[in-house]
Amino acid sequence: MERRERADITRHPAWIDLKDAVTTLRPLQQADGSVATEHRIATALVARITTAIEQLAPEFPYDADYLAATVKDLSRWSDGGFGVPDFLDSLLAFHPEVDRTDGRRHLVLFPMYTQNGNPDRNVEAVLIEVIWPEFIDDLEAGDYSNKLFVPIRFLDFTPGYDTNSAVLFPETIAMREIPKFSWGAIFADREAARFRSVVTAAADITRLALPPDAARLLADQQLAEQTFVMWDLIHDRTHMHGDLPFDPFMIKQRMPFFLYTLEELRCDLTAFRESVALERQGVPHARLVQYAILFDRIFRFAITGSRVRNYDGLGGQLLFAWLHQHRVLHWTDNRLTIDWDAVTEPVLELSRQIEQLYWQSIDRSKTAHWLAAYELVSSTVAPAPRSTWAKGPDALPLEGPPKGLTDAVLPDEFPLSMFYEALNRKLSPVIAATAGITG
Repeated sequence: MERRERADITRHPAWIDLKDAVTTLRPLQQADGSVATEHRIATALVARITTAIEQLAPEFPYDADYLAATVKDLSRWSDGGFGVPDFLDSLLAFHPEVDRTDGRRHLVLFPMYTQNGNPDRNVEAVLIEVIWPEFIDDLEAGDYSNKLFVPIRFLDFTPGYDTNSAVLFPETIAMREIPKFSWGAIFADREAARFRSVVTAAADITRLALPPDAARLLADQQLAEQTFVMWDLIHDRTHMHGDLPFDPFMIKQRMPFFLYTLEELRCDLTAFRESVALERQGVPHARLVQYAILFDRIFRFAITGSRVRNYDGLGGQLLFAWLHQHRVLHWTDNRLTIDWDAVTEPVLELSRQIEQLYWQSIDRSKTAHWLAAYELVSSTVAPAPRSTWAKGPDALPLEGPPKGLTDAVLPDEFPLSMFYEALNRKLSPVIAATAGITG
């Protein structure tokens, strides 16, 4: 779809009014989405929102049922006195996964929190379009089927997305019961844009010489978006495939954060491994996916966010340390170098180590699995000097409930290395500036 066509919908008077009304309504809401006071103002704002949706609906004929259900959910919320909102009916009517045509636009409005953004269930509105290159259609129709996966880009959004959030997940929406979810959407344009910004700066700071195709990836937003769609397609489906622990990562539970580290890294390294195979088959984006995984993990992931149970950050630290200790990544003379001809096998070996840990899990108790996972991570990334876990099983409350083991993990169980401490001082302003970024 042409950029001009995409821009037209954002200039539609009804969208401008809807966005303004939502932005005015949000501060009136409590953390759970309810409105405690100012009901008269809230009622008028909801009336503006529903009118705007009805005016915009002809632009999205394939979403007619969803938009009609949204108007009903908004009206019921308003008429009921603005208690905790319930948008289950409209959620069940929204199916962006049914037709993932490249450039297909959607108007989406829900009371929701935005992951890595706003923790409260405020009303958010976002205009999006699907990114679905032809080569992704071929991959998804073959060995990488993922019917729930919807890669998207921003057209416009309300304040909850002027943040680090790069996902649109149904589980974040306010609803009376949890249904079986049929889709999950990822903003590939935001992922690509912040990747390009952060890695370009990191390569300059560390004086890393980039291979020509990696430099091309950093220079081209559209190419980066397509690369991230391929990465996300394989990563996302991996959460549901393989020798998973019987109580897998997807089930909500409280575990030591390093277990989430290994699950996310397992999915990324599976995407890396599959991209190695696809490169041999001639898939042009496959080599770029490998660069994206390595650079995003070791640069942006490792030092993004707080140091409190930062499982993605630990994954970046683990990959960097693993490559350094396998002597394919070097920090010498204040310059970072990577042996590109030799880097693939150590990455694949780390993937195999995590897969082996998972394969053995069903023959172990939960505690034994957690201890083995800690050993895998701590054998490469140094734990905090005051760590109880680092002292071994004899220092841990093994006889009590699992909560005791989780509580024994320090908020920053694996502190940044001296390399990352120095890199963080120089790169953190660049990372902070990517909040709200789009393509």
